[in-house]
Amino acid sequence: MTPVRQSVRTVLFDLDGTLADTAPDLAFALNRVLEEQNRAPLPFEQIRPVVSHGGMALIRLGFGLSPDAPQFEPLRQRLLEIYRANIARGTTLFPGTDTLLEALEAMGMSWGVVTNKPAWLTEPLLEALGVLNRAVAVVSGDTLPERKPHPAPLLLACEQAGSLPGECIYLGDAERDMEAARRAGMPAFVVNYGYIGEDDRPTEWGAEGFIDHPMELLPLLERIAAGEGGGSSTTGRELRGARRGGIQGKVSLRDD
Repeated sequence: MTPVRQSVRTVLFDLDGTLADTAPDLAFALNRVLEEQNRAPLPFEQIRPVVSHGGMALIRLGFGLSPDAPQFEPLRQRLLEIYRANIARGTTLFPGTDTLLEALEAMGMSWGVVTNKPAWLTEPLLEALGVLNRAVAVVSGDTLPERKPHPAPLLLACEQAGSLPGECIYLGDAERDMEAARRAGMPAFVVNYGYIGEDDRPTEWGAEGFIDHPMELLPLLERIAAGEGGGSSTTGRELRGARRGGIQGKVSLRDD
């Protein structure tokens, strides 16, 4: 874990499964490709946990192909083509997220997005959601040669926001998010409402804590600002994510 400082200036978000609920449109795109190939569509519940892992994972799920299969890349490109044409068909910010962003802005805090999604998908989506011009930092999967779990995208977002890594918090729903933040020297929290699969073990990802709803971040930030981020403090609720990992626990904010 990376200690949470008492001064947080910037909140950075993963995109798919953290800031925005993109699963409906990615599921639509995958099922359209399946139908074009005369295959039966998959149930949404089967697709949702895979969405955070991108187009390659979705093609593996739908077709059972390895990336070196001759038809893999054409299918992936077709998936992305359909997705781009329907990028905001059913996608929304997660409930409470826009209220959270407004509250952060009212508090004088900045926020940004760090995603492995390529820029040609990231920016149109954020624009369609009405938040592109509000973000102080947007780092996509092809902005740099490196992608998460490499720390470089998070460090670039810090530069764009004018904040040090220790003055930022990162929210994500995948192990690579927590690894990238840890390597960047940035505290990170798992959002339990994201695309976490049954086989995932988020309590083993080294996160600083867990959030069940976007607005839970506000009291957490207030406690950090008040200097109540001691290692023995908790949010006063049991983690759903801890039960996923077979461990009972509570959110702990560390300052050691």
